[in-house]
Amino acid sequence: MPDKKQSALTPDTSGVHLWLVLWKAAHMVEAHAHRNVVAQGMGLSDFGVLETLLHKGPLPIKDLGSKVLLTSGSITTAVDRLETKGLVERIGDKQDRRTRIVRLTVTGRKAIRKAFTEHKQAMEQAASVLDARDRAQLIALLRRLGQDAEKQLAKDHKRVGAKKRQEEETWQ
Repeated sequence: MPDKKQSALTPDTSGVHLWLVLWKAAHMVEAHAHRNVVAQGMGLSDFGVLETLLHKGPLPIKDLGSKVLLTSGSITTAVDRLETKGLVERIGDKQDRRTRIVRLTVTGRKAIRKAFTEHKQAMEQAASVLDARDRAQLIALLRRLGQDAEKQLAKDHKRVGAKKRQEEETWQ
């Protein structure tokens, strides 16, 4: 086992250590976000829905759910809750009558603009240890890491699916 001097000279760059550091950092930044959103009287799901509609415009409920990482049941519940508060409304899609579009109401737009301005300030505070150059580098590295991890998962999914199909075929 290396002593403390040696480990200080050669930092742990393993995938497991990277994951642990990333997880802890993300947890702390998320705690800042959560504290700010809750202080504004919202939950993270509601804030995410409103923020997405503010920046992306009206969206089909299915697309909205995937953008804010909510299941179909959870996005329906969130939209119901926001609709009851008068912050969003559902409208029919003229091209596809089965699809419902969610959009901000005037009240909702006003509420999320104010909340987002405050949230943006809170996130600037949380990231203030990094200058613009550090942030740009971190964003690029995290994007690369996330995209490659996603590709690996897709490959594994295809491989596991093919293996499972092959096993099923041998049983028939």
